Amino acid sequence: MQDFPISEAQPPEHLAELPRSADVVVIGGGVIGVCASLFLARAGRKVVLLEKGRVAGEQSSRNWGWIRVTGRDEAEIPIALEAQRLWQQLAGEVATDIGLTQAGVAYLAEDEADHRGHAEWLEAAKPLGVSSVLLDRDGVAELMPKASRRWYGALWTPTDMRAEPFVAVPAVARLAAAEGVLIREACAARLLETAHGRIEAVVCEHGRIQTRAVVLAGGAWSSLFLRRHGLKIPQLAVRSTAGRTTEVDNVFNGNAVDGRVAFRRRRDGGYTIAQEVRSDLFIGPDAFRALPFFARQLLRRPFQVSYRPAAPRHFPDAWGTKRTWGADEQSPFERMRVLNPPPNDRATANALRLFKHTFVEASDARLAQHWAGMIDFMPDMVPVVDRVADLPGLTVATGMTGHGFGIGPAFGRIAADLAQDKPIDHDISRFRFARFTDGSRLVPGPGL
Repeated sequence: MQDFPISEAQPPEHLAELPRSADVVVIGGGVIGVCASLFLARAGRKVVLLEKGRVAGEQSSRNWGWIRVTGRDEAEIPIALEAQRLWQQLAGEVATDIGLTQAGVAYLAEDEADHRGHAEWLEAAKPLGVSSVLLDRDGVAELMPKASRRWYGALWTPTDMRAEPFVAVPAVARLAAAEGVLIREACAARLLETAHGRIEAVVCEHGRIQTRAVVLAGGAWSSLFLRRHGLKIPQLAVRSTAGRTTEVDNVFNGNAVDGRVAFRRRRDGGYTIAQEVRSDLFIGPDAFRALPFFARQLLRRPFQVSYRPAAPRHFPDAWGTKRTWGADEQSPFERMRVLNPPPNDRATANALRLFKHTFVEASDARLAQHWAGMIDFMPDMVPVVDRVADLPGLTVATGMTGHGFGIGPAFGRIAADLAQDKPIDHDISRFRFARFTDGSRLVPGPGL
């Protein structure tokens, strides 16, 4: 199996010649951008996908690989259910085994308060068609007989899935390229040209592409790109560390998380593991600008983020990162092709220790590799997926809060429809771009 994370050390796979014009230009080669491009091509559009580094080089290949409905915001559940259907469809269309497995997701309750929170989520979610059920202590023991500890209960969704992210997203990109999408890696979009108040072209480091429709799916870089055009959203990014173990006995074939550690079986016979509550926020200018929006969330969950005084050089919110640049200047997106933060060694060591403590039969597990990614998130823990009224022609899909991989195909399809001014068959009003400026009250998502 190929090692990851994908980085700029890996040669570009997609070097399509750039056309002078396109129906739609998609910025960002993560799961959202790749899927949006595919569905645009299937709608008969001429599509160019620009990726500053490598397809799936950032969070789209660095996540846990879960494809879940469990714990989703109520407004996301129908979209997450569609995404699961689309993942099954795509798995049958790509030329690679992406490791898609329907093995379920368990949210394990440490105490009565956790269990009550799971029950409240299930009460709201059940009418939307989820398969989730509540398990008591004995039910969890039956589900996970090899566990050496016992939990109060669990929220169990047997139809939830997983796949191998760094295999799946590149495989879908190859499918998109085979269906006519022009993909160009190592090619940063620098800025948007406008005329008469709407988009006229995308200027990238290798030329200018005339277009009247753009999908921005830039993950942790989206806010920086938008700010260059006078558009502001309170998006931040936190570092999340994960690792994979060496091959061990199959102590649990599904995906699970409690208040300490997350784990899921991998197709190489190991487990992806992560310390569940550990993430790191690098303080930069955007953190101060966004503080009023995040104050409520910080009060609600004050100890789930460790704060670092400054981001590494060239990170999106580093103190020295340029916020303005011209069409003929090197942009911040060219200075850092792939956002590759160093992993938090302590977090990975703790995750491995907790995993081995949970499963005695996995006591010989060793850490084979670990990595980190930057998770883009919004104050209310739900994404922005919307057309931008102040810049006609621009569609934004960002702030996926760590679950973009699982829900990506459906939000990619929605972004494709938005870019074509098609009617949307889901209620996406909760994800509107203007919710941070229209005076409406922000309602935090479940945070499960």
